[in-house]
Amino acid sequence: MQITPSILSADFANLERELQRISGADWAHVDVMDAHFVPNLTIGLPVVEALAKVSPIPLDCHLMIEDPDRWAPGYAEAGAGSVTFHIEAAGDPVRLARDIRAAGARASMAIKPGTAFGPYEELLDEVDMVLVMTVEPGFGGQSFMADQMPKVRQVREAVRRRGGEIWIQVDGGVSADTIEQCAEAGADVFVAGSAVYGAQDAAAAVDQLRDLALSCGRHP
Repeated sequence: MQITPSILSADFANLERELQRISGADWAHVDVMDAHFVPNLTIGLPVVEALAKVSPIPLDCHLMIEDPDRWAPGYAEAGAGSVTFHIEAAGDPVRLARDIRAAGARASMAIKPGTAFGPYEELLDEVDMVLVMTVEPGFGGQSFMADQMPKVRQVREAVRRRGGEIWIQVDGGVSADTIEQCAEAGADVFVAGSAVYGAQDAAAAVDQLRDLALSCGRHP
């Protein structure tokens, strides 16, 4: 069970310090948005490259951008440990996943709430993780969408059938109130933004979330 706090909820003026606050987490989740694929603009490649040099934990870059086929491998080259592209934006997801892996990072595909997983099950042979969005991508602080749990279960069952060490990540509204149902559905990587950075003690919040997930999660 891995906790990956989203720095979208951190203090952008002090990101190096904010990364130190979550040094006990497994990953730092970096939301990259281009104001085209989603209606928000955050940070890009130069900032990720700088963060990779100072982060005490590996970077998990979630690219909410158009044309990830062109841009995503650069994030792996910049030092990200995991790079996630949206299946809705990828032109050639098989080649893209292979390019990300060739550049030295784990490759992951993300699925928006309105996107079915079934048509993309074959891609499990090419990726290291599937991100099931539990909010509409674009902004932090949204309410958790419990109706995405059947999709998490569907992905877990597909992974179980096909074998392999594929992680299942959930992102959006994950908190102490919602993480247990995510773990019960089969998720094992949890993105939490405001639940961590909005807490007085971010490190304690990370530990609490991990403990809650471990208490009820089940592995295949």
